Amino acid sequence: MTYPSNILHQVTKPARYTGGEWNSIIKDWDKTNIKFALCYPDLYEIGMSNMALPILYDLLNSQSDVLAERVYAPWTDMEAAMRTAGIPLLSLESKHQLKDFDIIGFSLDYELTYTNVLNILDLGQIPVLASERNDSHPIVIAGGSCCLNPEPMSDFIDFFVIGEGEEVLLELVESFRDWKGRAASKKELLRQVAAIPGIYVPSLYQVEYQADGSVKSITPTAAEAKPIIQRRLVTKLPPPVTRPVVPYIEVVHDRGAVEIQRGCTRGCRFCQAGIIYRPVRQRPQQEVLQAVGELIANCGYNVVSLVSLSTSDYPHIEELVASLVRNYDNLALSLPSLRIDSFSVRLMESLPSRRKTGLTFAPEAGSERLRRIINKSTPEDEILETAAAAFARGWTSLKLYFMLGLPTETMDDIEGIVQLVAKIRSSGRRTKGGMPQVRVSLSTFIPKPHTPFQWVAQESEQQLSAKHELLKLGLRRKGSRLSWQDPEVSLLEATLSRGDRRLGEVIYRAWKLGSTFDAWNERSNYQNWLRAFEQTGLEPSFYAQRERPLDELLPWAHIDSGVTPAFLKREYQRAIEGKETPDCRYQSCNACGLERWQPDCQQKLQNLSA
Repeated sequence: MTYPSNILHQVTKPARYTGGEWNSIIKDWDKTNIKFALCYPDLYEIGMSNMALPILYDLLNSQSDVLAERVYAPWTDMEAAMRTAGIPLLSLESKHQLKDFDIIGFSLDYELTYTNVLNILDLGQIPVLASERNDSHPIVIAGGSCCLNPEPMSDFIDFFVIGEGEEVLLELVESFRDWKGRAASKKELLRQVAAIPGIYVPSLYQVEYQADGSVKSITPTAAEAKPIIQRRLVTKLPPPVTRPVVPYIEVVHDRGAVEIQRGCTRGCRFCQAGIIYRPVRQRPQQEVLQAVGELIANCGYNVVSLVSLSTSDYPHIEELVASLVRNYDNLALSLPSLRIDSFSVRLMESLPSRRKTGLTFAPEAGSERLRRIINKSTPEDEILETAAAAFARGWTSLKLYFMLGLPTETMDDIEGIVQLVAKIRSSGRRTKGGMPQVRVSLSTFIPKPHTPFQWVAQESEQQLSAKHELLKLGLRRKGSRLSWQDPEVSLLEATLSRGDRRLGEVIYRAWKLGSTFDAWNERSNYQNWLRAFEQTGLEPSFYAQRERPLDELLPWAHIDSGVTPAFLKREYQRAIEGKETPDCRYQSCNACGLERWQPDCQQKLQNLSA
């Protein structure tokens, strides 16, 4: 089955749906025992830029009896054409219907894609609610960072993979082989996989609530279901994917990518990724060099990104960059996530590019006081020296990321952003080549699960709007460009991020009211969500804008990220006191909880005790 040409002629970017890309893998459908659909619940251009899916695609297809094919969320024009013609959603590789696969695996990395998950299932002619699916339907699973609080999506997902999937996925495939060979029931499979470390089966747990709406208890209802589900992690990074699928159309990150390092120990207190991807694991330089060469040969890329949460923290990164420049002619390198320091500027200076357009840094807060509270304490002098060094070396623009609504933030901190930007512009004015452009991008603080700020309330729209107005006025006077996120979108993100499983009904009703692609400005409809909350008797402010007591049972309390609640509470208290916590890679162990799993951490802790 394929999409008819008359439909593809009606839609924007039909290559989103045609498949056939370079390096895509097509196996014999009839001769392959296990059929896996990898779904990314956003547009093709977004999903094809995700680093996790190529890893899983390569891993699954390396198994002789498994085929893995890709599915992305169709844009609204394609969805309308499909529904009008009665055509179901198809996979890209073999054009089989979604309902024909054995397993459908969703990657959940952003809360505002949740309604897209429902829409993909519905377009695939699969019941959206897990309770309405029987043994004839595919098993629906999910993994990704959002699954560290799986509760809001528990009505729709049969089971979640908590943590990194490279090892547990093969364990799941083995379990599925056994189950399929025995022709057992779906209930038996769910009990079987619940015994695998890192697997959470929500239907095997009962949640009760207090009279005030907070969680009272989370109780396993089957012997196989574990009271606490530990996040899976791989101790050594697996070989990088060097033959990924190459898209026919331009995607968001239209380049090769090599993960040089996973994890970060800098300890920014607002950052969920810094918690849930600990500990730091580095890829050897020689492996990176070889991977870049293979990417060039297999895909034809002339731009490669060296990916990490903090790329400039990779040991001897300048040596790695020099080796890549020396070994591969005409290769352009992308270095995301650089620290704000002169070293990062020198590192960018060493890249083989004659065009110096823009640099991006994230001070996050406008005052040194607030940067200490969030544990990202870059002194103002260092920020100004970095900007001056960049302008002196010929960069013509600087993009700065700040957050609004951080814990303990005052209007003085907001005025600090205006003053810091003015000082940066002043340093640029003194350099040769005229006035550089300074752009400021604002995001709203989202209290995330498994961070020291998971108990903090998000600020109200009124509070945030007052701060936006102060910044708009101040930065307009300083001649800087400003962009910011809609506070309503941020409220929805915080609500879904910190929600419990009662939000499943809200997500379902919002989808039924027409909400999809909620993060896209042209599709955002907050009124749908307000109606959905009203219909269910729930309030978004209860989840997003309520400060939670430290002893409250959180909806994700049964999920162990590896970092202990005791450490998070200690960090929260240090934040309130304005105390920094040093990076444990360079100083003593901070006893975050990973010492339970990691020999290196255990040794550091022993040395500290001695």
